[in-house]
Amino acid sequence: MTTDSSYDINFQVNLETDLALPLVRMQQAIEWLLREHDETAGTGVSVVFVDDDEIRKLNQQFRQVNTPTDVLSFPADVPLIPEDEDSEPYLGDLVLGLPYIQRQAQSENHSLSDELVLAVIHGTLHLLDYDHNNAANQAEMWSVQAEALQAMGAAITVPLFTFDDDPSGPDRGK
Repeated sequence: MTTDSSYDINFQVNLETDLALPLVRMQQAIEWLLREHDETAGTGVSVVFVDDDEIRKLNQQFRQVNTPTDVLSFPADVPLIPEDEDSEPYLGDLVLGLPYIQRQAQSENHSLSDELVLAVIHGTLHLLDYDHNNAANQAEMWSVQAEALQAMGAAITVPLFTFDDDPSGPDRGK
């Protein structure tokens, strides 16, 4: 699968690592989702890789969960009246906890490449307004996520969460 240059996907690595990151494959996953959701050409998404401490701080600040996690999504604030008609749309930022994702891949016996593809798919779906805060929303999001994983050749099946009365949702411990 080739990349679609009509989208603006940017990667930034904010930690020291010797890992070979599958950036092209991750870009293809994001672009596949943007195409499937009829996002405007030029739509931008930024992906930032950070360490456990940085993602823990962000998770605490924005979700009040004081643990590292795999991916956090930060949708762009879209003004009601665009400042410039010619400006390209910006969907938002994905922050990936690379050490967490690496541990998760090892514990689940997945390749790091597949686990990173899952993280950007999951995060991009949140940028596209999907959520998994209840069983119905989760079923919808997991269906699209499974389709995207299959399109990317990622051999991962993500189990459904069991919902309880906790209002903070299934990601609370991640």
